[in-house]
Amino acid sequence: MSSNNENAPSTLQSYVDSTTGAIQSAIGSLTGSTGDKAQGEVRKDAAQTEHDSSQAAVKAPGATLSTDGGIAKDDPDRSQGSWNQTVGSAKEAVGGLIGNDSLKSSGRQQNLEGQQQEAKGQLSDLGSGVASRAQGTVGGAVAGLTGDREGQEHYDRMRADGKAQQRGVEHDIQKQAEAERKD
Repeated sequence: MSSNNENAPSTLQSYVDSTTGAIQSAIGSLTGSTGDKAQGEVRKDAAQTEHDSSQAAVKAPGATLSTDGGIAKDDPDRSQGSWNQTVGSAKEAVGGLIGNDSLKSSGRQQNLEGQQQEAKGQLSDLGSGVASRAQGTVGGAVAGLTGDREGQEHYDRMRADGKAQQRGVEHDIQKQAEAERKD
């Protein structure tokens, strides 16, 4: 019943370990046991490392790779929306520089449409990623219980790909938020 991803970083496991570490540290503080307190702190630190690893992904143009080998291609609306935003912003800037209100307005409209299009693609990828992760997790557990190793590998891949898809959206949203804070 062993999974190919049994050693993959887990967000849920990091929460469990962090809570356990906090409790152990608190008990150590209450009882005066520096050993328990130190072990609790070590467990909390390890949990933070596990959490950070579980959130890690590499975002490439048009795709995302998760740390557990998942690969997800971006929804086409995400790339096209981003392109429309870039072109729209350029038109808006040029229109402003040369005093062409029509070009400026057209650029602003294209930029807004690109934002909506990208958001639509992100929503699609996020929903699909969450669904694939859930289906992969449940399917992998059932396949593991029944001893279906091939099925378990299939569902583990589905879960990993769903995670990559979800992490790609999260990465893009975080990047957009950082850019807005700078403005």
